[in-house]
Amino acid sequence: MGKKNWFVILAVLVIIVGGVTYAKASKKASTNTITIGSVTSDADIWRHLAKSDAAKRLKLNIKVKEFTDGLTLNKATAEGQVDVNAFQSYSYFQAFNQDSKDGKLVAIGTTYLEPLGIYSGKYKSVKDIPDGATITIAKDQADEARGLKLLADAGLIKIASNFGALDGLEKVTSNPHHFKFKEIDDTTGGRLLNDNGVDAVLISNSVSQAAGLNVLKDAIYYEHINNHTRANVNILATAAKNKGDKTYQKLLTLYHDKASQKYITDKYHGTKTEVVKPLSYFKGVK
Repeated sequence: MGKKNWFVILAVLVIIVGGVTYAKASKKASTNTITIGSVTSDADIWRHLAKSDAAKRLKLNIKVKEFTDGLTLNKATAEGQVDVNAFQSYSYFQAFNQDSKDGKLVAIGTTYLEPLGIYSGKYKSVKDIPDGATITIAKDQADEARGLKLLADAGLIKIASNFGALDGLEKVTSNPHHFKFKEIDDTTGGRLLNDNGVDAVLISNSVSQAAGLNVLKDAIYYEHINNHTRANVNILATAAKNKGDKTYQKLLTLYHDKASQKYITDKYHGTKTEVVKPLSYFKGVK
């Protein structure tokens, strides 16, 4: 075989080897990309964190995919269309796993508590709410349960000792002030503050922010981090098959990075209270 032919063969081999190497590198880069599914303000947070110096230090390549509702997002996560999601409380996570036929999720770790608040356009304190008053609560099961727990914590009602993440008005054991409860779409809460037929409104933090409210300043009572609110702490979650994934654990390091927390605190005026707890913190939560 002539020298010229050997050069041709060598050139072809170089191209083939180079192509295989490039394909492997591309595949590796692709597998190192984590798709995070989120909603509203959490999506904004992760878009910021994805571009941060901390993400670069941790060698995290993050793609954010925004959803409009939590159920669809959890299903997409369970089915592997999304690697990790960042939007839900532990109680919402529990409720999904309890009812899901699309696969189960596992918690990766804690992020924050976004306090649910009791607001009133008429009264300055929960003690001022009169007997027979009308109080609105979210009609969604998990949010309704959370609201009733908050009312109990405020001393306005009593609930059963075995009250769970999906329980509702049927588990209210004492209503000494004869409050009337009106179930509403949570997103309408801000507009009801000026409704003469409503005395107090339970509003989630994301909705209150959209209405120009700050739960720490405008609510007459709100959640604090304690044993009663463990189920309301937000988490990162992934499909059960990814349990123990070390790369996904780095997302917690990124979220709790000092610079990340400064950004979140400044942007959301302290209303997303950082929670750094082991998953054992949720032991016994119903």
